[in-house]
Amino acid sequence: MTPRPDIRLIAADMDGTLLDGDGEVPDTLWPLLERLSAAGVEFVPASGRQLATLRRTFGAASDRMSFIAENGTFVVRGHEEVSVDAMDPVFVDALVRRLRELALGGLDIGVVVCGKESAYIERADAAFLGEAEKYYARLAVVDDLLAPDDAILKIAIYDFGSAEERTAPALADLAESHQVVVSGHHWIDVMELGVNKGVALQTLQRALGVTRSQTAAFGDYLNDLELLDAAEWSFAMENAHEQVAARAAHRAPSNLEHGVITTIERLVFGGDGARVKS
Repeated sequence: MTPRPDIRLIAADMDGTLLDGDGEVPDTLWPLLERLSAAGVEFVPASGRQLATLRRTFGAASDRMSFIAENGTFVVRGHEEVSVDAMDPVFVDALVRRLRELALGGLDIGVVVCGKESAYIERADAAFLGEAEKYYARLAVVDDLLAPDDAILKIAIYDFGSAEERTAPALADLAESHQVVVSGHHWIDVMELGVNKGVALQTLQRALGVTRSQTAAFGDYLNDLELLDAAEWSFAMENAHEQVAARAAHRAPSNLEHGVITTIERLVFGGDGARVKS
Protein backbone atom coordinates (compact mmCIF):
# COMPACT_ATOMS: atom_id res chain seq x y z
CA MET A 1 0.00 0.00 0.00
CA THR A 2 1.25 3.47 -0.87
CA PRO A 3 1.96 5.38 2.35
CA ARG A 4 -0.30 8.34 2.98
CA PRO A 5 1.33 11.78 2.72
CA ASP A 6 1.79 13.83 5.88
CA ILE A 7 -0.86 16.43 5.09
CA ARG A 8 -1.16 19.22 7.69
CA LEU A 9 -2.83 22.01 5.69
CA ILE A 10 -5.60 21.88 3.09
CA ALA A 11 -6.74 24.96 1.18
CA ALA A 12 -9.85 24.86 -1.01
CA ASP A 13 -11.44 27.41 -3.28
CA MET A 14 -15.18 27.79 -2.82
CA ASP A 15 -17.18 28.44 -6.02
CA GLY A 16 -16.81 25.65 -8.54
CA THR A 17 -14.58 23.73 -6.13
CA LEU A 18 -15.93 23.06 -2.63
CA LEU A 19 -19.49 24.33 -3.10
CA ASP A 20 -22.03 22.13 -4.86
CA GLY A 21 -24.13 23.00 -7.90
CA ASP A 22 -26.49 25.05 -5.73
CA GLY A 23 -23.63 27.06 -4.25
CA GLU A 24 -23.94 25.29 -0.89
CA VAL A 25 -21.44 23.53 1.36
CA PRO A 26 -22.06 19.77 1.09
CA ASP A 27 -23.42 18.31 4.33
CA THR A 28 -20.62 15.76 4.40
CA LEU A 29 -18.05 18.50 4.99
CA TRP A 30 -19.09 19.17 8.59
CA PRO A 31 -18.14 15.77 10.07
CA LEU A 32 -15.01 15.80 7.90
CA LEU A 33 -13.93 19.11 9.46
CA GLU A 34 -14.15 17.50 12.90
CA ARG A 35 -12.07 14.53 11.79
CA LEU A 36 -9.46 16.77 10.19
CA SER A 37 -9.19 18.86 13.33
CA ALA A 38 -8.76 15.74 15.46
CA ALA A 39 -6.01 14.58 13.09
CA GLY A 40 -4.17 17.91 13.35
CA VAL A 41 -5.01 19.04 9.81
CA GLU A 42 -5.99 22.68 9.18
CA PHE A 43 -8.75 23.18 6.57
CA VAL A 44 -8.71 26.65 5.01
CA PRO A 45 -11.31 28.10 2.62
CA ALA A 46 -9.42 30.19 0.04
CA SER A 47 -11.80 32.42 -1.84
CA GLY A 48 -12.43 35.65 -3.64
CA ARG A 49 -15.36 36.02 -1.26
CA GLN A 50 -15.49 38.51 1.56
CA LEU A 51 -14.39 37.38 5.03
CA ALA A 52 -17.83 38.16 6.47
CA THR A 53 -19.41 35.97 3.80
CA LEU A 54 -17.05 33.10 4.57
CA ARG A 55 -17.76 33.38 8.29
CA ARG A 56 -21.49 33.34 7.59
CA THR A 57 -21.07 30.23 5.43
CA PHE A 58 -19.13 28.29 8.06
CA GLY A 59 -21.13 29.50 11.05
CA ALA A 60 -19.93 28.51 14.52
CA ALA A 61 -17.02 26.53 13.05
CA SER A 62 -15.47 29.77 11.74
CA ASP A 63 -14.30 30.80 15.22
CA ARG A 64 -11.55 28.18 15.10
CA MET A 65 -10.83 28.24 11.37
CA SER A 66 -8.34 30.08 9.19
CA PHE A 67 -9.54 31.90 6.06
CA ILE A 68 -7.95 33.26 2.92
CA ALA A 69 -10.44 35.92 1.84
CA GLU A 70 -10.72 38.46 -0.98
CA ASN A 71 -8.37 36.45 -3.24
CA GLY A 72 -5.56 36.52 -0.68
CA THR A 73 -5.69 40.15 0.39
CA PHE A 74 -7.02 39.28 3.86
CA VAL A 75 -5.84 36.26 5.88
CA VAL A 76 -7.05 35.39 9.38
CA ARG A 77 -6.65 32.58 11.94
CA GLY A 78 -9.73 32.50 14.10
CA HIS A 79 -10.14 36.19 14.93
CA GLU A 80 -6.45 37.04 14.56
CA GLU A 81 -5.36 38.96 11.48
CA VAL A 82 -2.42 37.28 9.78
CA SER A 83 -2.04 39.63 6.81
CA VAL A 84 -3.89 42.55 5.19
CA ASP A 85 -2.91 43.99 1.80
CA ALA A 86 -4.71 47.27 1.18
CA MET A 87 -4.61 49.21 -2.08
CA ASP A 88 -3.21 52.67 -2.71
CA PRO A 89 -6.14 55.14 -2.40
CA VAL A 90 -4.86 57.16 -5.36
CA PHE A 91 -4.99 54.09 -7.58
CA VAL A 92 -8.44 53.15 -6.27
CA ASP A 93 -9.71 56.61 -7.20
CA ALA A 94 -8.25 56.40 -10.71
CA LEU A 95 -9.56 52.89 -11.36
CA VAL A 96 -13.09 53.63 -10.17
CA ARG A 97 -13.22 56.66 -12.48
CA ARG A 98 -11.89 54.57 -15.36
CA LEU A 99 -14.47 51.85 -14.78
CA ARG A 100 -17.24 54.44 -14.77
CA GLU A 101 -16.02 55.60 -18.17
CA LEU A 102 -15.99 52.03 -19.50
CA ALA A 103 -19.57 51.58 -18.31
CA LEU A 104 -20.62 54.83 -19.96
CA GLY A 105 -18.90 53.59 -23.13
CA GLY A 106 -21.18 50.58 -23.27
CA LEU A 107 -19.44 47.89 -21.21
CA ASP A 108 -22.16 46.29 -19.07
CA ILE A 109 -20.35 46.04 -15.75
CA GLY A 110 -20.93 46.55 -12.07
CA VAL A 111 -18.15 47.55 -9.67
CA VAL A 112 -17.63 46.42 -6.08
CA VAL A 113 -15.11 48.32 -3.99
CA CYS A 114 -14.10 45.72 -1.41
CA GLY A 115 -13.13 47.23 1.92
CA LYS A 116 -11.90 45.55 5.05
CA GLU A 117 -15.09 46.49 6.92
CA SER A 118 -17.63 46.28 4.09
CA ALA A 119 -18.08 46.09 0.35
CA TYR A 120 -19.54 49.06 -1.52
CA ILE A 121 -21.52 49.46 -4.74
CA GLU A 122 -23.15 52.43 -6.43
CA ARG A 123 -24.94 50.50 -9.19
CA ALA A 124 -28.01 49.10 -7.44
CA ASP A 125 -30.30 47.61 -10.10
CA ALA A 126 -31.75 44.23 -9.19
CA ALA A 127 -29.61 42.27 -11.65
CA PHE A 128 -26.28 43.51 -10.31
CA LEU A 129 -27.37 43.74 -6.68
CA GLY A 130 -28.42 40.10 -6.81
CA GLU A 131 -24.99 39.04 -8.01
CA ALA A 132 -23.11 41.16 -5.47
CA GLU A 133 -25.20 39.90 -2.57
CA LYS A 134 -24.13 36.33 -3.31
CA TYR A 135 -20.54 37.10 -2.37
CA TYR A 136 -20.69 40.05 0.04
CA ALA A 137 -22.50 39.58 3.34
CA ARG A 138 -21.56 43.14 4.30
CA LEU A 139 -22.65 45.23 1.36
CA ALA A 140 -23.51 48.94 1.31
CA VAL A 141 -25.12 50.85 -1.54
CA VAL A 142 -23.52 54.30 -1.68
CA ASP A 143 -23.94 57.38 -3.85
CA ASP A 144 -20.20 57.58 -4.52
CA LEU A 145 -17.77 54.64 -4.51
CA LEU A 146 -14.96 57.03 -3.65
CA ALA A 147 -16.62 58.22 -0.43
CA PRO A 148 -16.24 55.27 2.02
CA ASP A 149 -13.52 55.63 4.65
CA ASP A 150 -12.19 52.08 4.64
CA ALA A 151 -9.03 50.15 3.77
CA ILE A 152 -9.68 48.88 0.23
CA LEU A 153 -8.49 45.31 -0.36
CA LYS A 154 -9.53 44.86 -3.97
CA ILE A 155 -11.84 46.09 -6.69
CA ALA A 156 -14.12 43.47 -8.19
CA ILE A 157 -15.83 43.95 -11.54
CA TYR A 158 -18.85 41.94 -12.63
CA ASP A 159 -19.20 41.66 -16.41
CA PHE A 160 -22.65 40.61 -17.57
CA GLY A 161 -20.91 39.03 -20.55
CA SER A 162 -17.53 37.28 -20.36
CA ALA A 163 -14.99 38.85 -18.01
CA GLU A 164 -12.15 37.01 -19.73
CA GLU A 165 -13.15 38.22 -23.19
CA ARG A 166 -14.34 41.78 -22.47
CA THR A 167 -13.24 43.36 -19.19
CA ALA A 168 -9.85 41.67 -18.94
CA PRO A 169 -8.60 43.06 -22.29
CA ALA A 170 -9.89 46.51 -21.36
CA LEU A 171 -7.74 46.44 -18.21
CA ALA A 172 -4.76 44.55 -19.64
CA ASP A 173 -2.37 47.48 -19.17
CA LEU A 174 -2.90 47.36 -15.39
CA ALA A 175 -1.05 44.05 -15.20
CA GLU A 176 2.25 45.93 -15.22
CA SER A 177 1.52 47.51 -11.86
CA HIS A 178 -1.25 45.44 -10.26
CA GLN A 179 -2.59 41.92 -9.93
CA VAL A 180 -5.46 41.52 -12.39
CA VAL A 181 -7.13 38.12 -12.28
CA VAL A 182 -10.21 36.58 -13.85
CA SER A 183 -11.85 34.88 -10.87
CA GLY A 184 -14.95 33.51 -12.58
CA HIS A 185 -16.82 33.62 -15.87
CA HIS A 186 -18.26 37.04 -14.98
CA TRP A 187 -15.81 38.35 -12.36
CA ILE A 188 -12.42 40.01 -12.54
CA ASP A 189 -10.47 41.28 -9.51
CA VAL A 190 -7.81 43.97 -9.27
CA MET A 191 -5.43 43.95 -6.29
CA GLU A 192 -1.96 45.09 -5.31
CA LEU A 193 0.85 43.47 -7.30
CA GLY A 194 2.16 40.29 -5.73
CA VAL A 195 -1.06 39.56 -3.83
CA ASN A 196 -2.81 36.28 -4.58
CA LYS A 197 -4.11 33.15 -2.91
CA GLY A 198 -0.74 31.44 -3.25
CA VAL A 199 1.16 34.14 -1.38
CA ALA A 200 -1.56 34.04 1.27
CA LEU A 201 -1.20 30.26 1.59
CA GLN A 202 2.56 30.61 1.99
CA THR A 203 1.94 33.14 4.77
CA LEU A 204 -0.26 30.60 6.55
CA GLN A 205 2.31 27.87 6.02
CA ARG A 206 4.90 29.97 7.82
CA ALA A 207 2.47 30.85 10.62
CA LEU A 208 1.59 27.20 11.14
CA GLY A 209 5.06 25.74 10.60
CA VAL A 210 3.81 23.68 7.66
CA THR A 211 5.79 22.89 4.50
CA ARG A 212 4.69 22.85 0.87
CA SER A 213 4.98 19.04 0.88
CA GLN A 214 2.51 18.95 3.80
CA THR A 215 0.00 21.08 1.93
CA ALA A 216 -2.88 20.17 -0.39
CA ALA A 217 -4.87 22.68 -2.44
CA PHE A 218 -7.96 22.50 -4.64
CA GLY A 219 -9.10 24.95 -7.31
CA ASP A 220 -10.98 25.37 -10.56
CA TYR A 221 -10.40 28.86 -11.96
CA LEU A 222 -7.64 31.28 -12.91
CA ASN A 223 -7.47 32.95 -9.50
CA ASP A 224 -6.48 29.54 -8.08
CA LEU A 225 -3.29 29.09 -10.11
CA GLU A 226 -0.88 30.44 -7.49
CA LEU A 227 -2.78 28.61 -4.75
CA LEU A 228 -2.04 25.32 -6.50
CA ASP A 229 1.61 26.31 -7.00
CA ALA A 230 2.01 26.70 -3.22
CA ALA A 231 0.99 23.08 -2.52
CA GLU A 232 2.80 19.90 -3.50
CA TRP A 233 -0.55 18.09 -3.50
CA SER A 234 -2.35 20.34 -5.98
CA PHE A 235 -5.71 19.29 -7.41
CA ALA A 236 -7.65 20.76 -10.32
CA MET A 237 -11.33 19.92 -10.27
CA GLU A 238 -12.70 17.90 -13.16
CA ASN A 239 -14.68 21.04 -14.11
CA ALA A 240 -11.59 23.30 -13.95
CA HIS A 241 -10.48 25.88 -16.50
CA GLU A 242 -7.98 24.31 -18.91
CA GLN A 243 -5.10 26.43 -17.59
CA VAL A 244 -5.80 25.24 -14.06
CA ALA A 245 -5.95 21.62 -15.19
CA ALA A 246 -2.57 22.02 -16.89
CA ARG A 247 -0.97 23.59 -13.80
CA ALA A 248 -2.13 21.14 -11.12
CA ALA A 249 -0.28 17.92 -10.30
CA HIS A 250 -3.49 15.92 -9.87
CA ARG A 251 -7.19 15.90 -10.71
CA ALA A 252 -10.19 15.63 -8.40
CA PRO A 253 -13.80 14.82 -9.28
CA SER A 254 -15.98 17.84 -10.02
CA ASN A 255 -17.65 19.97 -7.39
CA LEU A 256 -20.95 18.36 -8.43
CA GLU A 257 -19.49 15.06 -7.21
CA HIS A 258 -18.17 16.65 -3.99
CA GLY A 259 -14.66 16.04 -5.31
CA VAL A 260 -12.89 18.02 -2.57
CA ILE A 261 -14.45 15.92 0.17
CA THR A 262 -13.96 12.52 -1.46
CA THR A 263 -10.36 13.33 -2.35
CA ILE A 264 -9.55 14.52 1.18
CA GLU A 265 -11.06 11.32 2.57
CA ARG A 266 -8.69 9.22 0.48
CA LEU A 267 -5.70 11.52 0.77
CA VAL A 268 -5.75 11.96 4.54
CA PHE A 269 -7.58 8.90 5.83
CA GLY A 270 -7.35 6.11 3.28
CA GLY A 271 -4.77 6.22 0.47
CA ASP A 272 -3.23 8.89 -1.67
CA GLY A 273 -6.49 10.00 -3.29
CA ALA A 274 -4.72 11.47 -6.30
CA ARG A 275 -6.01 11.14 -9.81
CA VAL A 276 -2.67 11.66 -11.54
CA LYS A 277 -2.84 13.41 -14.91
CA SER A 278 -2.11 11.33 -17.95
